[in-house]
Amino acid sequence: MKLELKTDNENYSKSLLSVLGTVFILTLIIVLCDISLKLGFISRHYQIDYNCRLLSVDQSSSNFKKLSKISKLKSKQRIWDFCRGFYK
Repeated sequence: MKLELKTDNENYSKSLLSVLGTVFILTLIIVLCDISLKLGFISRHYQIDYNCRLLSVDQSSSNFKKLSKISKLKSKQRIWDFCRGFYK
């Protein structure tokens, strides 16, 4: 006759692995969201820089419209001031 004793060590290790896996996935999601936000800010900065430089060469209304959408400024004078302040 065999006597078997079941221990709960397997259950604890499985639950520990599941908790660690969940923490790892949440950490990965947070890091990826942070990276995507920072890339958005960097992209917006370079887009403004490019359009301000383009505006200094070619003062067309399409360049003003592009900068107006990005910077949310309406008047041409404010856009000019914004671009001047952007280079300082």
